[in-house]
Amino acid sequence: MNFPYTDELRGRFADRLANFQRQTHDGADGAGGHLKRAAVTVTLIDDGDGQTAFVMTRRTPRLSSHAGQKALPGGRLDGDETATQAGLRELSEEINLHLDNDAVLGLLDDYPTRSGYVITPVVIWAGSGATMFPNPDEVVKIMPIPLAELIRPDSPEFITIPESERPVLRVRWGDDHVHAPTAAVVYQFIEVAMRGRSIRVDHVEQPVFAWR
Repeated sequence: MNFPYTDELRGRFADRLANFQRQTHDGADGAGGHLKRAAVTVTLIDDGDGQTAFVMTRRTPRLSSHAGQKALPGGRLDGDETATQAGLRELSEEINLHLDNDAVLGLLDDYPTRSGYVITPVVIWAGSGATMFPNPDEVVKIMPIPLAELIRPDSPEFITIPESERPVLRVRWGDDHVHAPTAAVVYQFIEVAMRGRSIRVDHVEQPVFAWR
């Protein structure tokens, strides 16, 4: 299955996201406290061969949290920022991709993480000719993942662990994979934008190493 990087695909994704009744989270942590707000981006680019890919990064091992892990560009909201504003800012800071609000196609469900955040995913269309390069203080590598690699019979995977009654989610591409929370965002993007289905992901679990 191909996903050519065209205005037609951009419009299709934008329409599906506009019609998706996204689920928000009030930020309560269940113990009388509040989860921190963060945004991540599903940033769609031309892979160089006219096909659509999304941007995954590998975080520098020098970071204080989640060092060296694969991640979607994103981070904590600053002050009164919206998720959209934070997502665009993080793209600029992490991979030197400078876009404005016109690039935003829509939002997916808020996802509460075990590490104390509520993540809001922002879907972005970078446009033809977009350029980027990693900020070495935050990102070691930019990894474009073709959307076609996400459509496969062995993905997503739902794995049982003894520490939780909820299934751990894993999404595969090529010879690689990622777990929730990143996998939850990618999986919902696949279903909502790519397949036109409405699904929820707040029930999926993260592996134990991501609980801190």
